[in-house]
Amino acid sequence: MIFTDLDGTLLDYETYEWKAALPALTRCRETHVPVIPLSSKTRAEMEILRRRLGLSGPFASENGGGVFLPKGLFPQPPQGAVDAKALPPFKNHPIRPDGPDTSNWWEIPLGVPYAYLVEVLREMREAMGYPVKGFSDMGIEEISERTGLPEEDAYLARLREYDEPFIVPDDGSGALSSLVKSAEEKGLKVTQGGRFYHLQGKNDKGEAAKRILALYRARYGDIRSVALGDSHNDFSMLQEADFPVLVRSEQEFPSLMDKIPGLTITPASGPAGWNWAVSRLLRQNEEVIT
Repeated sequence: MIFTDLDGTLLDYETYEWKAALPALTRCRETHVPVIPLSSKTRAEMEILRRRLGLSGPFASENGGGVFLPKGLFPQPPQGAVDAKALPPFKNHPIRPDGPDTSNWWEIPLGVPYAYLVEVLREMREAMGYPVKGFSDMGIEEISERTGLPEEDAYLARLREYDEPFIVPDDGSGALSSLVKSAEEKGLKVTQGGRFYHLQGKNDKGEAAKRILALYRARYGDIRSVALGDSHNDFSMLQEADFPVLVRSEQEFPSLMDKIPGLTITPASGPAGWNWAVSRLLRQNEEVIT
């Protein structure tokens, strides 16, 4: 079972392309190895990406805020699961203008509702006087400019449920450390992704991976797990895996090898690094998966 981050890992950080990962993705499909995306992206974004990537299994959105399980695979609701909530229509989207079919999904909600996160971020900004700007303060055009997404995908990025991305000036004022402390006092936390900081509940990708892995092991027995990521908010997921992989990026994490035993660091970044690591692991475990 392969858990994967998206931006900067399976997807190129700048272009969002994944063609370099196609050989390993194809091999996963041929050998029925589930590829399970765990991302800071919204459920709406991931619905589109999963269709583009040809994925059909579970996924987790917004840094583990929501875990989504196909009812075709799990006819009875797993512990803590509810019917997935409806999303608004995917406005003018070229692939799925009507939005996802939520009737076929269970959801395990692990995060804090988005409206509360927006309220807390605004309260902290007003109390501290720092120029913090969240997704809720940005229009579709600005989100598109900051992320490099076309506007139809930026619209999907704004359909948030469990996580408020934000930016804060890196001017030596101590704004970020103050925000982190204030969030912790309110029972929340701040995580760092590739482009934004994120205000969220105590959920993380590691807990989402643990939940999904437990469900699969209860059904199929022993399963070897792989996790691939490139940023701080992926570390909890890497710690849960039998085969943790850090996909190379411009960021340096010199002490990570000590914190995550058995960590592999790819020689290339993005989907090329993903393809290198997954192809290598599939070859090493071929007697198990064939």
